[in-house]
Amino acid sequence: MNTPSVVVFDLGKVLVDFDYSIAARTLGPRSKLSPADLQFLLCQSPLLCQYERGEITTAQFHRGVCAAAGFELPEHVFAACFAEIFSEIAPMIALHAALRAAGVPTWIFSNTNEIAARHIRNRFPFFSNFDGYVLSYEHGAMKPVPKIYEIIELQTGQTGAAILYLDDRAENIAAGLERGWRAVLHETPEKTRSIIKNLGLPTEVEDKQKGFPSHFSFL
Repeated sequence: MNTPSVVVFDLGKVLVDFDYSIAARTLGPRSKLSPADLQFLLCQSPLLCQYERGEITTAQFHRGVCAAAGFELPEHVFAACFAEIFSEIAPMIALHAALRAAGVPTWIFSNTNEIAARHIRNRFPFFSNFDGYVLSYEHGAMKPVPKIYEIIELQTGQTGAAILYLDDRAENIAAGLERGWRAVLHETPEKTRSIIKNLGLPTEVEDKQKGFPSHFSFL
């Protein structure tokens, strides 16, 4: 089996974890909604889907949430509260660093929005170390719609088994498999690391002078 030519990463729950209940708790005291209804508005509502498909702007999303939640906040204050929900998944960041160090092209392929992407770019240095990004709000489509998978193929210049795709959602993986991609349902960093290693890709950054993993030390 040939080694994949490019590795495509989903973002949420693969490279970064997130918890919308954090935003709901921060905004909750200002809202007329119950905590559960506010969290639904922020993370599952049709309004968020519109925003992540690029059908409405950040300003429109901000106004829509404020109207539905019954509070008034400046856009920059709302954006800070809405975005402060992410944390790095360290083993996956390290795995990506190993691929990059070995010269393997890597891409981010995510259903996301402008506020989240801007926050992650500013907060987490790893985000800048990819060859390219296909973000739903910039392309007017969300996974698993075929259009956005086609964009990955066009931008990477790869198709079929040359693409290794990691995602935590089964429906997104199924759409990749339909295109012949080597699509892997990400469940734990350990499982994903094992699969990548079996495909002949690096999982650790190596010392190029001595050929040892960078964390290796002699006693």
